[in-house]
Amino acid sequence: MKKIAVFTIIALTVGCLSATAQIKNKNDMKKVLFVLTSHDKLGDTGEKTGYWTEEFAAPYYELADKGVQIDIATPLGGQPPIDPKSEDPSAATEDTKRLDKDTDVLAKLKNTHKLSDVNQADYDAVFYPGGHGPLWDLAEDKTSIALIESFYTNKKPVAFVCHSPGALKNVKVNGEYLVKGKKVTGFSNSEEEAVGLTKVVPFLLEDALQSNGASYSKIADWQPYAVEDGLLITGQNPASSKLVAEKLLNQLNSKK
Repeated sequence: MKKIAVFTIIALTVGCLSATAQIKNKNDMKKVLFVLTSHDKLGDTGEKTGYWTEEFAAPYYELADKGVQIDIATPLGGQPPIDPKSEDPSAATEDTKRLDKDTDVLAKLKNTHKLSDVNQADYDAVFYPGGHGPLWDLAEDKTSIALIESFYTNKKPVAFVCHSPGALKNVKVNGEYLVKGKKVTGFSNSEEEAVGLTKVVPFLLEDALQSNGASYSKIADWQPYAVEDGLLITGQNPASSKLVAEKLLNQLNSKK
């Protein structure tokens, strides 16, 4: 009987330790909010826009594969519009091909949270994938503006790639533009000209960042380039999306 009692105590102790370890591991997991556009009209062209698939897929898997939990939100909630050009076979990458078959992530995309329902306190960082859509809605969305400010003032990383730095256009901290005096990058004027949308977009991102006092830099069109200035991480173009995610992951891992 004593042996049975001892074994029972050992089993219960091991079970409790295991449960405690699982809870600790869960609490230690980092959680990142992805914010996507809800805007689908490419100006007055009659064409569609939205988020750029690769700029979502590459960062998503770069973080998720390292154990980061990810939620997705949009201004309107539900399925965000996809830029049709990003679904062209010529724009496909290993990450977008993986996404095409990933029923779990596709279901999350179909049922994104409404931006007004999310709380900065529930996350360790925020990441904004690009596409032209953010230039219209996220640049002006008061909920998004307040959310970015809240992440930043609570000393949490804020990351953007390609056109999504446009979401910073009206973000201020202590009365000054968040980007003022900061090193940043984003979709360049020459890249916008190359895709023929200079006169279609509501503003040129490179110009807007500089107008708000940012120290903007870029490299050759379409080459991977990301800039990190404290909590602010920005990438120039679609090719830079994974690089931005890597820098974000490094910041998350440094905050144990």
